[in-house]
Amino acid sequence: MKNLLIFIVFLFALFAVVNNLPTLAPEIKRQSERAAMPFRYAELYAREPEAKINIPIRKIRVNQIADTFGAPRGVDRQHKGQDIFAPRHTPVYSATGGYVWRIGENNLGGNTVWILGAGGRVYYYAHLEKYADNLKVGDEVSTETVLGYVGTSGNAKGTPPHLHFGVYTAGGAINPLSLLTN
Repeated sequence: MKNLLIFIVFLFALFAVVNNLPTLAPEIKRQSERAAMPFRYAELYAREPEAKINIPIRKIRVNQIADTFGAPRGVDRQHKGQDIFAPRHTPVYSATGGYVWRIGENNLGGNTVWILGAGGRVYYYAHLEKYADNLKVGDEVSTETVLGYVGTSGNAKGTPPHLHFGVYTAGGAINPLSLLTN
């Protein structure tokens, strides 16, 4: 009798697992993707960073961007990127391939997205009006991936809509303007 009871419990458990496979499959996939991220990041670090990258806002040309890298901001800091002005809600594309490293808000940048690229470079997109639908940390991106939309979040409230675009290396911020290509 005890063996029969164990067998029935086993059958119920097996039935529950089989019935839930379609709902378990996405979670299993998410867990395996999460486990693979350190290897993907390491592979990116091993690659040489790009000598040239795309402008993250289509229809803007390099000669339309004023070089404000290093300009004073307040009394105690300098501008560590380039402001690329465009109409509010203009799509912002990833300037390079890589992975979404962070998505979130901060006081200066407002709505921000950080992309980890080749050579360990980090690409910073700030003042976004909103994020692209379904964008999440760990997503692989290409130059065809929309990250968000131009806005005035963070300390850009009251200014014309723009994207603050920064590039960071292990040594600190570098001027993105020298990397951008039409």
